[in-house]
Amino acid sequence: MPVATLSPLDVHQQTSLTIVEQLRHAHYLAKDRRLNDQLSSRIFEKYLAMLDGGKAYFTQEDVAALEKYRYELDDALRHGKLEPAFDIFNNFQSRLVNRLEFLLAELNRGLESLDFEAHEALAIDREHAPWPANDAGLDVYWRKRLKAAVLSMVLNGKELEEIQTLLTKRYKNRLRQAKQTKSEDAFQLYVNAFASTYDPHTQYFSPRTSRNFNINMSLSLEGIGAVLRSEDEYTSVVELVPAGPADKSGRLSPSDRIISVGQGAGPLIDVVGWPLDDVVELIRGPKGTEVRLEIIPKGAEGGTSRVIAITRNRVQLEEQAAQKKVLTFDHGGETQKIGVIEIPTFYVDFKAVQQGDPNAKSTTRDVRRLISELKSEDVDGLVIDLRNNGGGSLTEAETLTGLFIKSGPTVLVKSADRRRAIYSDNDNKSAWDGPLAVMVNRLSASASEIFAGAIQDYERGIIIGSQTFGKGTVQTLIPLNRGQLKVTAGKFYRVSGQSTQHQGIIPDIEFPEVYDVERIGESSLDGAMQWDKIDPTTYPRSRQIRPLLAELQARHDERSADDPDFRYLRALALRSKENNGRTHLSLNEAERRKEKADDDAWRLQVENTLRSAKGQPALESIEALDDEARDTDEDPNKDAMLRETGTILLDYMSLSSQVATAKLSGTTLSTVAVN
Repeated sequence: MPVATLSPLDVHQQTSLTIVEQLRHAHYLAKDRRLNDQLSSRIFEKYLAMLDGGKAYFTQEDVAALEKYRYELDDALRHGKLEPAFDIFNNFQSRLVNRLEFLLAELNRGLESLDFEAHEALAIDREHAPWPANDAGLDVYWRKRLKAAVLSMVLNGKELEEIQTLLTKRYKNRLRQAKQTKSEDAFQLYVNAFASTYDPHTQYFSPRTSRNFNINMSLSLEGIGAVLRSEDEYTSVVELVPAGPADKSGRLSPSDRIISVGQGAGPLIDVVGWPLDDVVELIRGPKGTEVRLEIIPKGAEGGTSRVIAITRNRVQLEEQAAQKKVLTFDHGGETQKIGVIEIPTFYVDFKAVQQGDPNAKSTTRDVRRLISELKSEDVDGLVIDLRNNGGGSLTEAETLTGLFIKSGPTVLVKSADRRRAIYSDNDNKSAWDGPLAVMVNRLSASASEIFAGAIQDYERGIIIGSQTFGKGTVQTLIPLNRGQLKVTAGKFYRVSGQSTQHQGIIPDIEFPEVYDVERIGESSLDGAMQWDKIDPTTYPRSRQIRPLLAELQARHDERSADDPDFRYLRALALRSKENNGRTHLSLNEAERRKEKADDDAWRLQVENTLRSAKGQPALESIEALDDEARDTDEDPNKDAMLRETGTILLDYMSLSSQVATAKLSGTTLSTVAVN
């Protein structure tokens, strides 16, 4: 069956005109995004990148032929004409089918002729590579890509006959899917290329995608609790829903890639090249059933895959609720207790609030109650743990801040019309006025950054961890006749006037970065809005933390230098950075086996060094390591970063006490800091 030539439907014209109009009026950057030749060129580049970001299908000749549309897309959009966009899409579809047929022909010739002793390599990231000059250049690239796919399976223990069968099935499925592509698919892709020229969070959802989005937002369908996206031909994990099945399992991480999905004990179905919606539907299923995922772990470019099993469940609001625990320390010869409140997300039961329920569940209400309980347990200090908290209700971030200050502004919001709104806490009381620390990491975003930024600006507490995600924009959903439009309609700012956009929150005391900052965070998104600042508002600062930060940092550095857990974390961070710097994948079997053996030996050595320091027996093999993956959620004492945060807070309490005593006796701060 030949690939069909797609044409826009009548409804697409009206929908595109509506989207153009909505973006002109509702988007924060509307005044900076005039529909002109300059924007047309950007749309053209974005569209090609979304179709063929890896420079794997189009040739230089193809792109040269499509250049006629570079400065026509603005006029076409203004009049609802989608023919240029569909012509580009049809050209891509033709190229996609051509490449899949090429791969099937290569497979049909057999795999025995592949030379895994040759010293060849495949470029991992081709975003900035030139387009292949012609079909011959594409053939060279795709032979290498096929060889890489075969070699990865060989390294996973598969025989050539099995590999040939599996890859033939994979590419036939992709060919079938390509030939079943509908006009709606082309329309959504093009409109999102246009929308993304505003910013990466502005997005059009077709009716089908809109249904999936609403399901994810309401958590009303059972699944594994993971946010996924398509990257090249893979389905990649973006983030895990706090307290969801995947999060609780500890087996799936952001940047992992899913290559196969199986139901229970059934066979694994290869999903490489599948549309994202189809992969999502395969992963979803009834509560209590098991789904098996074959994944390529983050950083393992071309490396061995592994299969994990996750039991599907529905994420309940109660499971995402704030929780408390108490850590006990021997500090300065005294036994002291630090309360910890972990907040997975900023939640609120909107339905209960709308019904006027005075006990409606929310982050602020729950944290206030937990603080009261911790006070009754006589804790000396409090840690708010926002690690992996991707945000949620902006209002909850604002009201939560009010639990730790008596009164004052909490966040500034600037709308598309550039009006500035100041949100404030005005009740003149706080739930906790004692020593405070806030933990953050790269996955702390949006509402988490509002709260952490306010606490830092007020110098109300110490911010500890790693640089946060950097999402400082506000989105709104606009219903359309067909689907929905998610539009960035504002930016929020700290009370100091600084945006959290792009830059995030820089902790006062930084821990080793364990996430890939090149792939995770606002700064990794193409076209992300930049950091800026506005006039600050008036707010009271305690001015009690910054003078002590140098001494707190010195004490932390001294402790962590020889701490086994922090040595382990630094080793992982360095290894991850080295792996992320790789630009090519070897296609030589001996080299790849040596790479894997070296990597396995390194992992085992680092893990056993940590185990030895803790008095645990050494593991004999990498298989034993995979079977006994460390789970820091079992016991709060195992979480090295959390315990070090508690120790830093105790150091702060001790130094603050010395400063207070020094002021009474006339001693200088510098004298206190070195004692």
